[in-house]
Amino acid sequence: MFSFTSIAAYQEQLGSGATTCTIAVSHYLECIQANKYLNAFVEVYADEALALAAKLDAQRTAGSAPKLLHGVVIAIKDVICYEGHAVTAASTMLKGYHSPYTATALQFLIDEEAIIIGNCNCDEFAMGSSNEHSVYGPVHNAYDTSKVPGGSSGGSAVAVQAGLCMAALGSDTGGSVRQPADFCGIIGFKPGYGTISRYGLIAFASSFDQIGIFGKNIADLHLILKLMSRNDPNDSTMNAVAISTASVDANEKKFRIAYFSSAMNHPSLDEEIALQQKQYLLQLREEGHIVDAVVFDMIDYIVPAYYVLTTAEASSNLSRYDGIRYGHRSAATTADLTGFYTQNRTEGFGKEVKRRIMLGTFVLSSGYYDAYFSKAQQVRGKLVDAISSIFKTYDAIALPTSPVTAFPIGEKNQDPMAMYLADIYTVLANLTGIPAISLPLFRHSNGMPFGLQLLAARKDEVTLLQLSQQLMQRK
Repeated sequence: MFSFTSIAAYQEQLGSGATTCTIAVSHYLECIQANKYLNAFVEVYADEALALAAKLDAQRTAGSAPKLLHGVVIAIKDVICYEGHAVTAASTMLKGYHSPYTATALQFLIDEEAIIIGNCNCDEFAMGSSNEHSVYGPVHNAYDTSKVPGGSSGGSAVAVQAGLCMAALGSDTGGSVRQPADFCGIIGFKPGYGTISRYGLIAFASSFDQIGIFGKNIADLHLILKLMSRNDPNDSTMNAVAISTASVDANEKKFRIAYFSSAMNHPSLDEEIALQQKQYLLQLREEGHIVDAVVFDMIDYIVPAYYVLTTAEASSNLSRYDGIRYGHRSAATTADLTGFYTQNRTEGFGKEVKRRIMLGTFVLSSGYYDAYFSKAQQVRGKLVDAISSIFKTYDAIALPTSPVTAFPIGEKNQDPMAMYLADIYTVLANLTGIPAISLPLFRHSNGMPFGLQLLAARKDEVTLLQLSQQLMQRK
């Protein structure tokens, strides 16, 4: 029977003849079929995945040297373009749309002989924290199907959690990789802004969006990161500095870790999560790491600034979907152009997307631009300065990933403010453009997993992964 532990171990099995790409793909297709009730996938590319697997097996048998992701089975979020395949952002607005090109980051993986097995369910246009806002219906957490998997990349998270693929890609605008990883008990990694090309990622908020990675071990994430972070002339916001090829193994290294007392003692944080994480940080100090509480008095400004700026950018990005240039066109007849636009967008967009478009339009309006948008930009600048100052002394910042564990489906649908405030710990990394990761280190008395979030300085993904590797090995 096929089993997967890591990319390196899998490729050793391929080299020895203990397994084949066809066996691996067949295994995952069977698992996807058996777990359809989780609603993790929008579309499964069964025939083409099997065909590519057979081709790779034949090449290997003929003596062709395998590439770095030879036969690795990967799922993608339904906001990442893949040439000739549907990409809908889980929205009626894009139903039936097939991408004419492949996202650069995804192409880099395909070029290394990765097998893309399907695209995964998500919150509509990546707007949500529970994966309930999808035209395809909610995704279910494999640990407890009555609970949400987190969002917006919930389908990708569950695909890895339930063993439906080896790794998966999501997108992270304010925690949409890390928070579902936290709820699903896996690793969720958001590289720093500009590390991975955004070309071919359907835009939510362009100065926040970043493709992220789900997996079950750090070495796999590091390999995928190195490949996806290759330069892309199609994205002018990419960093010029390539990801280091240095090993993520740093077992003897002692790290300098900061944490915010204001975060660990915040009233929104579940008491058991707070207690376990405080005890864990004390253990790290006893093991020789420098672990200090640092003053950070801006925590209550983070979520308001984030939602002002991201909704503003979303209202601009989504204005292209009018039923003429892009998007759903209503069959209903209307008397004027305004009515035509209104009908198309009313039918095409879901409730949460409409809410954010209206909020964004409001904060960008002439009477409120200075009061909201400009002030939020100023807060963002102060956050960047404050975080940069901390990283002059410390290697990483430790935070909770979420204030709560996975909650029941439908629990927060009538209170969008409660859903927004639950992003309090994840949006900081997106506001400041730094890399962040959620590590599955804990279990709550309610039976659900939760993680510790680590943040590192901009362009310092390798230090973040080295610390993460050390913590995962001591788990």
